[in-house]
Amino acid sequence: MTHPQRNLVYVGTYTSRGAEGIYAYRYDPTAGTLSPLGVTSGIVNPTFLAIHPDGRHLYAVNEVGEIDGQPGGALSAYAIDAGTGALAFLNRQTTIGQGPCHVTLDQTGQYAMAANYGSGSVAMLPILEDGSLGEACDFHQHEGSGPDPRRQRGPHAHSVTISPDNRFAFAADLGLDKIMIYRIDLEQGKLVPNDVPFASTYPEAGPRHFAFHPNQAIAYVINEMGNSVTVFGYDATQGTLDERQTLSTLPEGFEGTSHCADIHISLSGSFLYGSNRGHDSIALFAVDHDDGTLTPIGHQSTMGKTPRNFGLAPNGDYMLAANQDSNSIVAFRVDQESGQLSPTGHVTQVPAPVCIQWL
Repeated sequence: MTHPQRNLVYVGTYTSRGAEGIYAYRYDPTAGTLSPLGVTSGIVNPTFLAIHPDGRHLYAVNEVGEIDGQPGGALSAYAIDAGTGALAFLNRQTTIGQGPCHVTLDQTGQYAMAANYGSGSVAMLPILEDGSLGEACDFHQHEGSGPDPRRQRGPHAHSVTISPDNRFAFAADLGLDKIMIYRIDLEQGKLVPNDVPFASTYPEAGPRHFAFHPNQAIAYVINEMGNSVTVFGYDATQGTLDERQTLSTLPEGFEGTSHCADIHISLSGSFLYGSNRGHDSIALFAVDHDDGTLTPIGHQSTMGKTPRNFGLAPNGDYMLAANQDSNSIVAFRVDQESGQLSPTGHVTQVPAPVCIQWL
């Protein structure tokens, strides 16, 4: 018998664009389809979500510049009802910075880490025994700027990704063209700047999201402004990154406006996917298992506008693409031999979807 809790999908949204909150669905892993369970309202801009390793708690950013009459965004904690998928609000804590757009948890589930895009900072918050959040125990304000006077006048932390061994946190900062690197001190609840404190991308790349290859020796960053993916060799001992390759995510000859968003790697590690907002597609790459370098193998339309986020199902058979500006989540079957995507015909209507999380 399949535990119902294992077939839950949560979707984060922009309530400022007409959504009601966090939408819950039952996922059918044999057909790749979603059935609506309900929506948790009363939360402002729960754009990005993270689920606790215990499967019983969910955390959502509040992507705003001010909340509860105080400057800065917040992180909200919820308890998950295993049977119905319903979310019960536990509490909310400030992320200190403005416009938090990404949250992740360390692998032990002791801490949440949020990236504040608006003010360019990262915050670390303890997770208490009941799943609620304590006040931030660490905070780092990034400093500097990039060459683009419009988008890089200051730092813009866009994501925090934890290393496979739970020792390091990597914060991609679009405003600085850097991936900031921190050592995670679980005992003290601190993010300690690494001995080599950052890795740089090329100027005006705008690094956004970051992902590790299953072999744990390669990492990838998708560059929002540069419409590209950069391949890094990863030294797990030192927590350092060494650039190996950068490739465009757009087809040759494309002249429109587009910006990258999300990045994911297949379970086998053989394929990498990145989303293009504007070209409105998923870029497909084959991964060389020896050095992690990429070879483009095509593009698949997301059949909607502005694929802000997408997700691969836990078994790797399906992909769900969240088209923020056409209010839809489109399902694709994944050919795990070729890496190619094919639309299943299943489309779920949801207002301003941003983030897809499987339980």
